[in-house]
Amino acid sequence: MNAPAVLPPGALQAEHVTVKGDGVYLAAYRWGNPQGPTVLLVHGYPDSHEVWLPLVAELAADYQIIAYDVRGFGASDIPTQRSDYHLSKLANDLEAVINTLSPGHPVHLLAHDWGSIQAWEAVTEPRIQPLLASYTSISGPCLDHVGYWMRDKLNEKSPKALLQVFGQLLSSWYIALFHLPWLPELTWRLGLDRAWPGLLRKLEGLDHVSINPTQLSDGVHGVKLYRANFIRSLFRPRQRHTEVPVQLIVASADRFVRPQLFEHLQRWAANLKRREVLASHWQLLAEPQQLAAWLREFTAAVDSGNTDGRN
Repeated sequence: MNAPAVLPPGALQAEHVTVKGDGVYLAAYRWGNPQGPTVLLVHGYPDSHEVWLPLVAELAADYQIIAYDVRGFGASDIPTQRSDYHLSKLANDLEAVINTLSPGHPVHLLAHDWGSIQAWEAVTEPRIQPLLASYTSISGPCLDHVGYWMRDKLNEKSPKALLQVFGQLLSSWYIALFHLPWLPELTWRLGLDRAWPGLLRKLEGLDHVSINPTQLSDGVHGVKLYRANFIRSLFRPRQRHTEVPVQLIVASADRFVRPQLFEHLQRWAANLKRREVLASHWQLLAEPQQLAAWLREFTAAVDSGNTDGRN
């Protein structure tokens, strides 16, 4: 079998489309083969759609690829109110992108970090599920599922369960920081945006880190995602189920999202395929060959109806 064609990032020409979301305008981008399956990419924090360009180069010969800057990031509108970053509005934005750029054709959704968190909101929303052919999640759990996970672990009262909760809290130290007033924004303005590529190279072990031209703005405004959603979701979790085929990719060397957060995920996503890889939080995006191969395999199986998605 011939190896998939890989296009150099510089050869990719994106079509730029403005999409009207839930009270905001979103900058969306489209590449690739219009005759192929459609993949929708949703970035995390503190990124923009540009974090996906290495993967776009891997897939553009065979797939139609759509990405967009989440509200508050990149070239999309930047709301000022914390309530404008609620998960429900983010899911409405995702729905608007699909209805605008892939009307009548369900998309294969792929999301990372905060993109994955907000994508879970859409994937577990009954009205949006028919728009989705599949969902591949990387390093971003459903906050409601995490709320139930923490509640179950605390109810176990075993040393192992309590250590798992404590370990995740240690890994999530930055979430508490992001809830402090002014300090996170000040940190970005004092130079974290310029230091960010070097930190990714040093802490994540990445050889190639692209420069995000909107890094300062993305870091400053993106903290509202945390403030608008974490406390309300973790302490008042909702039961969120989905029938969409889910491919869960667990990066076992992730410094921020520990694998135990995805225990018993089949309780919520019955059609589940779980894969584990020794990788850091951003590694699969910067070095996307393995991710592209898994996405090709999963989407082909879903489109052919030859899998129910289960392990």
